[in-house]
Amino acid sequence: MDEDRLARMLEEIRDLQRQQVEAYARALTNQQEALRMQREAMGRARKLLGAVGVVIAIVLVMALVLLRYILRYYA
Repeated sequence: MDEDRLARMLEEIRDLQRQQVEAYARALTNQQEALRMQREAMGRARKLLGAVGVVIAIVLVMALVLLRYILRYYA
């Protein structure tokens, strides 16, 4: 009787360990997916920042050209 109980306990421990390994594997997969998504987001952010920088540069150049024109015309 004790041997049957011991065998069931050992089987339960084995099953719990398998579940733990499966959960760890899922957690690892989720972490890898999160890292991939973060890298993609950083790539999009860099592209957006570059585009915003170009727009700001164009507006600044336009403002300087306009200011120079105004100063020459009204001076």
